[in-house]
Amino acid sequence: MQLIRNSGILMLKKSLVQASTKVNFTKLYTRYKNHTMTPEQTFLDNLEICYKFKHIKGCVVECGVWRGGMIAAMAEILSNQKDYYLFDSFEGLPPAQPIDGKAAIEWQKNKDGSTYYNNCTAEMSFADEAMKMARVESYKLIKGWFSETLPNFNLENEIALLRLDADWYESMKSCLDFLYPKVKKGGIIVIDDYYIWDGCSRAIHDYLSGNNLADRIYQINSTVYIIKT
Repeated sequence: MQLIRNSGILMLKKSLVQASTKVNFTKLYTRYKNHTMTPEQTFLDNLEICYKFKHIKGCVVECGVWRGGMIAAMAEILSNQKDYYLFDSFEGLPPAQPIDGKAAIEWQKNKDGSTYYNNCTAEMSFADEAMKMARVESYKLIKGWFSETLPNFNLENEIALLRLDADWYESMKSCLDFLYPKVKKGGIIVIDDYYIWDGCSRAIHDYLSGNNLADRIYQINSTVYIIKT
Protein backbone atom coordinates (compact mmCIF):
# COMPACT_ATOMS: atom_id res chain seq x y z
CA MET A 1 0.00 0.00 0.00
CA GLN A 2 1.49 3.31 -1.09
CA LEU A 3 0.62 6.63 0.49
CA ILE A 4 0.71 10.01 -1.18
CA ARG A 5 0.41 13.33 0.62
CA ASN A 6 -2.12 15.88 -0.58
CA SER A 7 -2.75 19.18 1.25
CA GLY A 8 -1.50 17.73 4.54
CA ILE A 9 -3.67 14.61 4.34
CA LEU A 10 -2.29 11.16 3.64
CA MET A 11 -4.31 9.66 0.79
CA LEU A 12 -4.47 5.94 0.07
CA LYS A 13 -3.39 5.24 -3.47
CA LYS A 14 -4.62 1.65 -3.39
CA SER A 15 -7.67 0.09 -1.81
CA LEU A 16 -7.18 -1.63 1.52
CA VAL A 17 -9.21 -4.68 0.59
CA GLN A 18 -9.82 -7.03 -2.30
CA ALA A 19 -12.74 -6.69 -4.69
CA SER A 20 -14.42 -9.83 -3.34
CA THR A 21 -14.60 -8.31 0.12
CA LYS A 22 -16.10 -5.12 -1.31
CA VAL A 23 -18.98 -7.19 -2.68
CA ASN A 24 -19.84 -8.11 0.91
CA PHE A 25 -19.61 -4.44 1.87
CA THR A 26 -22.16 -3.64 -0.83
CA LYS A 27 -24.50 -6.29 0.57
CA LEU A 28 -24.24 -4.64 3.97
CA TYR A 29 -25.16 -1.29 2.45
CA THR A 30 -28.23 -2.88 0.90
CA ARG A 31 -29.09 -4.44 4.24
CA TYR A 32 -28.88 -1.18 6.19
CA LYS A 33 -29.65 1.51 3.63
CA ASN A 34 -33.01 2.28 5.25
CA HIS A 35 -31.19 2.88 8.53
CA THR A 36 -28.55 5.30 7.24
CA MET A 37 -28.27 8.62 5.45
CA THR A 38 -24.58 7.98 4.70
CA PRO A 39 -23.95 7.99 0.92
CA GLU A 40 -23.13 4.55 -0.45
CA GLN A 41 -19.47 5.25 -1.30
CA THR A 42 -18.83 6.79 2.12
CA PHE A 43 -20.61 3.85 3.74
CA LEU A 44 -18.33 1.42 1.89
CA ASP A 45 -15.24 3.45 2.78
CA ASN A 46 -16.16 3.27 6.47
CA LEU A 47 -16.42 -0.51 6.21
CA GLU A 48 -13.08 -0.68 4.43
CA ILE A 49 -11.43 1.13 7.33
CA CYS A 50 -13.09 -1.24 9.80
CA TYR A 51 -11.87 -4.25 7.84
CA LYS A 52 -8.29 -2.98 7.87
CA PHE A 53 -8.26 -2.29 11.61
CA LYS A 54 -10.64 -4.91 12.96
CA HIS A 55 -7.80 -6.59 14.87
CA ILE A 56 -7.60 -3.69 17.36
CA LYS A 57 -8.97 -4.66 20.75
CA GLY A 58 -11.29 -2.36 22.66
CA CYS A 59 -14.79 -0.92 22.49
CA VAL A 60 -16.45 1.05 19.70
CA VAL A 61 -18.10 4.46 20.10
CA GLU A 62 -20.21 6.41 17.64
CA CYS A 63 -21.34 10.00 18.12
CA GLY A 64 -24.10 10.90 15.70
CA VAL A 65 -26.15 7.75 15.17
CA TRP A 66 -29.38 8.71 13.40
CA ARG A 67 -31.00 5.29 12.69
CA GLY A 68 -27.89 3.26 13.47
CA GLY A 69 -27.26 1.71 10.06
CA MET A 70 -23.63 2.77 9.79
CA ILE A 71 -22.53 1.52 13.20
CA ALA A 72 -24.52 -1.70 12.79
CA ALA A 73 -22.78 -2.50 9.51
CA MET A 74 -19.43 -1.64 11.07
CA ALA A 75 -20.22 -4.08 13.87
CA GLU A 76 -20.70 -6.84 11.31
CA ILE A 77 -17.13 -6.19 10.15
CA LEU A 78 -15.47 -5.49 13.50
CA SER A 79 -17.22 -8.13 15.66
CA ASN A 80 -20.62 -8.38 17.29
CA GLN A 81 -18.92 -9.28 20.56
CA LYS A 82 -17.29 -5.90 21.20
CA ASP A 83 -18.96 -3.33 23.44
CA TYR A 84 -20.72 -0.57 21.47
CA TYR A 85 -21.77 2.86 22.72
CA LEU A 86 -24.07 4.99 20.57
CA PHE A 87 -24.43 8.69 21.42
CA ASP A 88 -27.10 10.90 19.87
CA SER A 89 -29.68 13.46 20.92
CA PHE A 90 -32.24 11.50 18.88
CA GLU A 91 -33.90 14.91 18.63
CA GLY A 92 -31.95 16.31 15.69
CA LEU A 93 -29.08 18.79 15.44
CA PRO A 94 -28.57 21.93 17.54
CA PRO A 95 -28.64 25.25 15.65
CA ALA A 96 -25.65 25.78 13.36
CA GLN A 97 -23.42 28.73 14.31
CA PRO A 98 -21.34 31.11 12.16
CA ILE A 99 -18.22 29.01 12.83
CA ASP A 100 -19.97 26.09 11.10
CA GLY A 101 -20.08 28.01 7.83
CA LYS A 102 -22.72 29.58 5.64
CA ALA A 103 -23.55 26.25 3.97
CA ALA A 104 -24.43 24.68 7.32
CA ILE A 105 -26.72 27.54 8.28
CA GLU A 106 -28.44 27.50 4.88
CA TRP A 107 -28.85 23.71 5.02
CA GLN A 108 -30.61 23.92 8.36
CA LYS A 109 -32.94 26.64 7.09
CA ASN A 110 -34.01 24.56 4.10
CA LYS A 111 -36.47 22.21 5.77
CA ASP A 112 -37.64 20.90 2.39
CA GLY A 113 -34.14 19.85 1.32
CA SER A 114 -33.61 16.25 0.20
CA THR A 115 -30.90 15.70 2.84
CA TYR A 116 -32.66 17.46 5.71
CA TYR A 117 -34.24 14.34 7.28
CA ASN A 118 -36.20 16.44 9.77
CA ASN A 119 -32.97 18.04 11.01
CA CYS A 120 -31.44 14.55 11.33
CA THR A 121 -34.04 13.42 13.85
CA ALA A 122 -34.71 9.71 14.43
CA GLU A 123 -36.42 7.60 17.06
CA MET A 124 -34.09 5.51 19.22
CA SER A 125 -36.04 2.41 18.21
CA PHE A 126 -34.47 2.50 14.73
CA ALA A 127 -30.93 2.31 16.11
CA ASP A 128 -32.00 -0.42 18.50
CA GLU A 129 -33.44 -2.35 15.57
CA ALA A 130 -30.26 -1.93 13.52
CA MET A 131 -28.01 -3.22 16.30
CA LYS A 132 -30.27 -6.21 16.75
CA MET A 133 -30.07 -6.87 13.00
CA ALA A 134 -26.28 -7.00 13.41
CA ARG A 135 -26.70 -9.33 16.41
CA VAL A 136 -24.53 -7.16 18.60
CA GLU A 137 -24.43 -8.70 22.05
CA SER A 138 -23.47 -5.62 24.08
CA TYR A 139 -24.55 -2.10 23.12
CA LYS A 140 -25.88 0.99 24.83
CA LEU A 141 -27.83 3.92 23.39
CA ILE A 142 -27.02 7.18 25.19
CA LYS A 143 -29.59 9.90 24.54
CA GLY A 144 -28.79 13.59 24.99
CA TRP A 145 -26.55 16.44 23.85
CA PHE A 146 -22.87 15.48 23.72
CA SER A 147 -21.87 18.30 26.06
CA GLU A 148 -24.17 16.79 28.70
CA THR A 149 -23.69 13.04 28.23
CA LEU A 150 -19.97 12.74 27.46
CA PRO A 151 -18.54 14.28 30.67
CA ASN A 152 -20.09 11.45 32.68
CA PHE A 153 -19.07 8.68 30.27
CA ASN A 154 -16.82 6.16 32.00
CA LEU A 155 -15.20 3.19 30.29
CA GLU A 156 -13.57 0.03 31.57
CA ASN A 157 -11.82 -0.56 28.23
CA GLU A 158 -10.12 1.85 25.86
CA ILE A 159 -11.76 2.79 22.57
CA ALA A 160 -10.58 0.83 19.54
CA LEU A 161 -12.63 2.79 17.03
CA LEU A 162 -14.38 6.12 17.44
CA ARG A 163 -16.69 7.34 14.68
CA LEU A 164 -17.64 11.01 14.81
CA ASP A 165 -20.64 12.23 12.85
CA ALA A 166 -21.25 15.32 14.96
CA ASP A 167 -21.51 17.88 12.12
CA TRP A 168 -21.05 21.20 13.94
CA TYR A 169 -17.97 22.69 15.57
CA GLU A 170 -19.11 22.68 19.19
CA SER A 171 -20.48 19.15 18.94
CA MET A 172 -17.31 17.84 17.30
CA LYS A 173 -15.12 19.66 19.82
CA SER A 174 -17.03 18.12 22.74
CA CYS A 175 -16.58 14.65 21.26
CA LEU A 176 -12.87 15.18 20.72
CA ASP A 177 -12.26 16.74 24.13
CA PHE A 178 -13.91 13.92 26.05
CA LEU A 179 -13.31 10.88 23.84
CA TYR A 180 -10.02 11.33 21.97
CA PRO A 181 -8.01 10.74 25.19
CA LYS A 182 -9.94 7.49 25.69
CA VAL A 183 -8.89 6.09 22.29
CA LYS A 184 -6.07 3.60 22.70
CA LYS A 185 -2.71 4.04 21.02
CA GLY A 186 -3.08 2.74 17.47
CA GLY A 187 -6.85 3.19 17.65
CA ILE A 188 -8.87 4.79 14.88
CA ILE A 189 -10.97 7.96 14.75
CA VAL A 190 -13.27 8.02 11.70
CA ILE A 191 -14.58 11.47 10.83
CA ASP A 192 -17.75 12.11 8.88
CA ASP A 193 -18.45 15.49 7.20
CA TYR A 194 -14.81 16.64 7.12
CA TYR A 195 -15.35 17.93 3.59
CA ILE A 196 -18.99 18.90 4.12
CA TRP A 197 -19.16 21.32 7.05
CA ASP A 198 -16.56 23.96 7.94
CA GLY A 199 -17.21 23.48 11.65
CA CYS A 200 -16.23 19.83 11.48
CA SER A 201 -12.84 20.39 9.87
CA ARG A 202 -12.14 23.39 12.09
CA ALA A 203 -12.82 21.36 15.24
CA ILE A 204 -10.44 18.61 14.11
CA HIS A 205 -7.62 21.03 13.32
CA ASP A 206 -8.17 23.07 16.48
CA TYR A 207 -8.13 19.97 18.66
CA LEU A 208 -4.95 18.51 17.15
CA SER A 209 -3.06 21.80 17.17
CA GLY A 210 -4.42 22.84 20.56
CA ASN A 211 -3.13 19.63 22.11
CA ASN A 212 0.15 19.73 20.19
CA LEU A 213 -0.60 16.39 18.53
CA ALA A 214 1.20 15.15 15.43
CA ASP A 215 -1.38 12.45 14.67
CA ARG A 216 -1.80 12.08 10.90
CA ILE A 217 -5.05 12.46 8.97
CA TYR A 218 -5.56 9.71 6.40
CA GLN A 219 -8.11 9.50 3.64
CA ILE A 220 -9.97 6.95 1.51
CA ASN A 221 -11.88 8.80 -1.20
CA SER A 222 -13.68 11.52 0.79
CA THR A 223 -13.66 9.58 4.08
CA VAL A 224 -11.14 10.84 6.63
CA TYR A 225 -9.67 9.02 9.62
CA ILE A 226 -6.89 9.42 12.17
CA ILE A 227 -4.62 6.79 13.66
CA LYS A 228 -3.85 7.79 17.24
CA THR A 229 -0.16 7.71 18.06
